[in-house]
Amino acid sequence: MTISTTTPEAEAALHTMLTDVVAGLSQRRKTLPSKYFYDERGSKLFDDICELDEYYVTRTESALMQKQVGDIADVVGPKALLVEYGSGSSSKTRLLLSNLIEPAGYVPIDISGDYLSRVGHSLQAEFPHIEVMPVVADFTESFDVPSPTTKESRRVIYFPGSTIGNFPREDAKGLLAGMAEKAGAEGGVLIGVDLDKDRDVLRAAYNDSAGVTAEFNLNVLKRINDELGGRFDLSKFRHEAVFNDNQSCIEMHLISTERQAVNVCEYSFEFEENETVLTEYSHKYTIGAFGEMANEAGLNVKNVWTDANDMFAVMYLEQA
Repeated sequence: MTISTTTPEAEAALHTMLTDVVAGLSQRRKTLPSKYFYDERGSKLFDDICELDEYYVTRTESALMQKQVGDIADVVGPKALLVEYGSGSSSKTRLLLSNLIEPAGYVPIDISGDYLSRVGHSLQAEFPHIEVMPVVADFTESFDVPSPTTKESRRVIYFPGSTIGNFPREDAKGLLAGMAEKAGAEGGVLIGVDLDKDRDVLRAAYNDSAGVTAEFNLNVLKRINDELGGRFDLSKFRHEAVFNDNQSCIEMHLISTERQAVNVCEYSFEFEENETVLTEYSHKYTIGAFGEMANEAGLNVKNVWTDANDMFAVMYLEQA
């Protein structure tokens, strides 16, 4: 079938998505890139996950930021340009923006254009004194950061949540190196890191009783159906998250409940009963292990803030 789109950019994005999907489902161990969770529906589902009792990450990070935001704002410094990777709803960023000292501007970067547009307009209305410059992009690829009207004193890359954990270690290291380059010699990286902890707590966080994480996981198949003409029957796949002790990470899988064949455009993929599709990693770090990886990427840890139970850390990094 032919993929029809309205703009050359949208057509290119869909062809990239098709290439990624075909490559992932053609492997012996099937995978799908987690970035394709995040269309408008997926972004909303992730916001819903963040409100779940089992999902400790958001409330722990939020409480930590509430307590330490003054110190964090002082470290970021005055007239900084804040560049957020994977901004989503920017819910966590509002507190930081409210406490920064005369920020030069805010650049939210997200792959979901429609969602980002609405969030950008909302933020500009909420913070009329801060120049909000949304950028629709995949932050793992090349993109340009717009220059604010007000001269920036430094550029700080902001990567809250625990998204850095979604990347295999070598990819995470490469992403950190790219952040260091984007921030420049005078800038920095402010990043959230989910810390290693009790396995039962971790498993519950990614297998919530309300099934929201399952719906979020299945959304990648829905997107393939909606945007690439896929023929996935979502009722024939189930969600499961398991902890990989060797890699210190949660793995999210979609499991085929029966033997089946699924078409995507002109491609066909065979699934055995109970065959899994790996859709996401969520690596958990100790502070020391993350610092070592950051060093390898050309960054030094300058500041660390943690909650009382050492569940989560916010770290500030600068070029080595």
